[in-house]
Amino acid sequence: MLGRTANGAYWMARYLERAENTARLIGAGFRMALTRDASMAQEEWKSVITTLGQAKAFEAAYGPDYAGERVWNYLLRDKANPGSVLAQIEAARTNARSVRTALTREVWEAINEAWMVLKDALARPVREGALGQVLAAIRRQATQVRGTFDGTMLRNENYNFTRIGTFIERGDSTARILDVKYYVLLPSLAWVGSSLDNVQWESVLRSVAGERAYRWLNAGSIDPRGIAEFLLLDQRFPRSLHFCVDKLRSNLFGLAHEYGHETEAHELLRSLSTQFHHTTIEQVFESGLHEFIQAFIKANQQVAQAVELDYRFYA
Repeated sequence: MLGRTANGAYWMARYLERAENTARLIGAGFRMALTRDASMAQEEWKSVITTLGQAKAFEAAYGPDYAGERVWNYLLRDKANPGSVLAQIEAARTNARSVRTALTREVWEAINEAWMVLKDALARPVREGALGQVLAAIRRQATQVRGTFDGTMLRNENYNFTRIGTFIERGDSTARILDVKYYVLLPSLAWVGSSLDNVQWESVLRSVAGERAYRWLNAGSIDPRGIAEFLLLDQRFPRSLHFCVDKLRSNLFGLAHEYGHETEAHELLRSLSTQFHHTTIEQVFESGLHEFIQAFIKANQQVAQAVELDYRFYA
């Protein structure tokens, strides 16, 4: 398989996953902002921008005014923002088009439709009354692409590179959302354990589409420690770090089977996987949640870089 084909499939998946994650985070921020006064609402929107790593670029363009409508339009459709949902969907389509012969007709049509639908939905500034519909459309289009991909693609190298891109991006997103909780979402450490703290943790669950699953497993109770364990270590939840690591390992194993050998990426991921299989939430908190998450983000990035080098994405 040509490196540029692997590159196209991998980045197509990363951009699609990133667009959906951005939409979910905007939705969670919007729900939280509705319950706050004007100044607190701006802090909620600032936390969304910070989680996505776009605070510096946003303030360079708009200053420190984090008004809700300005923030969500910047993240959804601003042409000057290469990290906007519209830019990500267009980048996913561009990558899909470059590897069109490696995709089924159904997958290409789903990606092309997503681009056309969202390009139309984001052609004009999104007002508050339409935000929910726009975010639902982004989630729906991403789900349709994922469904056609899972239902029509051969389980070969194209499939594996695409899935690797998905879970690299998903793991990074979940880790950053959880990490920012401790450094941005709470106005003061004095709020830890308060009703506001619990509402913020509920917002974290919503931003990764995990609220209903967590409540089902925990009889409806909101417990920060339990939520951290759920998002870090629960192998059943498809956006937990442990789930993402397990899926990365299985898809990299698929590549090793096809090519007949392992690479540096396999060794890096084996070490990361072993860590997750032997770590408890008590150990995580003893060593520091922030430190654990930062170590994961670094290791995840190293795996991503190794995949790109090992399989000659840019050759």
